[in-house]
Amino acid sequence: MLTKFAVKNYRGFRNRIEWDLSHPSNYTFNDDAIMDGTVKNGIIYGPNGAGKSNFGLAIFDIANHLSHKWKTPDYYLNYACASNHTESVEFEYTFFLGGHTLLYNYSKVASELKGNIVREQLIIDGSEVLMKDKDTLTISEEFGLAATAVQNLKDSANNISIVNYLLGFVPLPKGHTLLQFRDFVENMLFFRSLDYREFIGLKEGGSNIEEYIIKNNLANDFSAYLKEVSGQEYEFAPNVQGENTLFCMMGDMRIPFQWVASTGTKNLELQYYWLKEMSNASFVFIDEFDAFYHHELSYKICKRLFEGNNQVFVTTHDTFLLSNDLLRPDCFFILRNNEIKAICDMTGKELRFGHNLEKLYRGGTFGL
Repeated sequence: MLTKFAVKNYRGFRNRIEWDLSHPSNYTFNDDAIMDGTVKNGIIYGPNGAGKSNFGLAIFDIANHLSHKWKTPDYYLNYACASNHTESVEFEYTFFLGGHTLLYNYSKVASELKGNIVREQLIIDGSEVLMKDKDTLTISEEFGLAATAVQNLKDSANNISIVNYLLGFVPLPKGHTLLQFRDFVENMLFFRSLDYREFIGLKEGGSNIEEYIIKNNLANDFSAYLKEVSGQEYEFAPNVQGENTLFCMMGDMRIPFQWVASTGTKNLELQYYWLKEMSNASFVFIDEFDAFYHHELSYKICKRLFEGNNQVFVTTHDTFLLSNDLLRPDCFFILRNNEIKAICDMTGKELRFGHNLEKLYRGGTFGL
């Protein structure tokens, strides 16, 4: 699990911002939102322009050099903070994997739509196993690299990730923490659907969602999903062989689903697709997950998203979700002024199950 993340000089975050998920409070309700002493599920609030989207993208920077899954091709545009764009961007991740703590930090600069790593450090269970900067490269003897190989890596001009090199070219025993680290990063997922759909991680490339539903004979399941979460009833027509468009029946007419679905319902189609695909995801970040949704629908979707074992976090402006019936005060976060904190850490008031968190939020209890 991801237990802590920090970034500095990324887009709007000129100063270091840290998100610590490793110190949940001792609430006795909704304890399924906590796993192995780490916050597993959460909702992130914040004013417009506070950086919620950019914060999610920053977390997924690691996928751009360690994962072979889908990345956005224009990611390195507008990379470093504009007022400090000549300096590198610094990232720090802490993971708890298979009983081991892994700390990975690196610095990166953008050049010609690529990210070049200028510093990289890996620490496992308190022992440094890798350190590279401008003048130094040290690699633990456990990887068995000859001195000439280490020197060649030190002298290389292509700014490769040493972690990526170790994963690709050094035989590692089954269950090695570095392999668990690779698997976690490979299965991270970021997605959003606002003016356009976008995702990072988990899959090798893009997918046609309706083709996926048809190919996997999920039309009836998708219809039942729409009925369950939104009350909408759709009867989907049997598909003609070779079609990749979902048709619904309106009386005796076959009409493309995209012609009759509202913006919110089209977004539900996207949510349905990822709910099917994300069962093996390690860490999921959904930006503005409830754009175009009624608040009751948002609540039902959250219930679905949070019922698995993977870490799932969403951003929203919907204060209806700010409820102890859904999560708990150490799982609701506010991002503003280059800080992100759980609401229980933003007030001297002892927050209990019976408190109306939405009313407290609107009343300024958490500083808004």
